[in-house]
Amino acid sequence: MKRKVLLVSCVVGFLGLLSAATSFGAEATRIKRSQVQFVTPNQCIYPRTPALPLGLTAALALMVSQIVINVAAGCICCRKFPQIPDSSWKVALISFSLSWFTFVIAFLLLLTAAALNDQHGEESIYFGNYYCYIVKPRVFAGCAILSLASVAFGIVYYITLAEGKNGNNSCDSLDPNHGGIAMGQPQIPPTQVSHDPVFVHEDTYIRRQFT
Repeated sequence: MKRKVLLVSCVVGFLGLLSAATSFGAEATRIKRSQVQFVTPNQCIYPRTPALPLGLTAALALMVSQIVINVAAGCICCRKFPQIPDSSWKVALISFSLSWFTFVIAFLLLLTAAALNDQHGEESIYFGNYYCYIVKPRVFAGCAILSLASVAFGIVYYITLAEGKNGNNSCDSLDPNHGGIAMGQPQIPPTQVSHDPVFVHEDTYIRRQFT
């Protein structure tokens, strides 16, 4: 059980670090304002950058980590494990909620920022005025932080459930009917036969001889 918990935590942690690293890479390679060329007052030319594949890789790694941690831990929304203490259950539930909350925000921001950062050729955008849209700074960096937070909360959620179930099962494995107290049959010592000599009164001995 401990080996499984360690393996799942390492895999999810690696995916979280991969998502954060690629998000920071997308932040460094995103299109800057100085890189956009104005052809005409209402037309822009955007350069090609690796921000799109990096952003998509970050989103994919984050999604896989979330799938792995939830499949390994089980569905917490369906039922409550009766053997888990209430304190551990509350920690697991809070970590589960925060993990999904940060995951949804990071995943949607990564997809949106990656798509908006990939402008093909000449672009004419009209929204009241003509302008050239670029992804704002620190968007990908914020996604990296949210990805790390989502993975961290997911690992806490998984370890809390695993330790709660494993700890209670180890106590119940001794004796499911007596709560781990060993019961035995009472031992009654056998009756000892005395071999000590018996003294008989002289009159009784003489009477028994004549009879």
